Amino acid sequence: MELSISKKAAERINTIREEQNVPNDAYLRVGVVSGGCSGLTYDLDFDSDVEIEENDKVFEVDGLQILVDMRSFLYLAGTELDYSDGLEGQGFHFKNPNATRTCSCGESFSI
Repeated sequence: MELSISKKAAERINTIREEQNVPNDAYLRVGVVSGGCSGLTYDLDFDSDVEIEENDKVFEVDGLQILVDMRSFLYLAGTELDYSDGLEGQGFHFKNPNATRTCSCGESFSI
């Protein structure tokens, strides 16, 4: 099981990459950090100075190089990253089958 990214999310990530002049060889680092009202929050960032650790998960989705550290991957396995620009909230959304509880804004979760 790995992390999947919807076509719309991949398009938005590539747009952000171009707007911020992020190098094409930069990885999209996806992680989980402590915080938020439910205890854990999602973290997305570009990383062009990558030191890949032995247990890191590295994979490619629609031309995007994605890097997830093992601790975060345990929380994210099977998750889909989506993007919405509708009236109900613009931004990235994680559809995480491992989350037992999420906050009302969808920014944090618990397992």
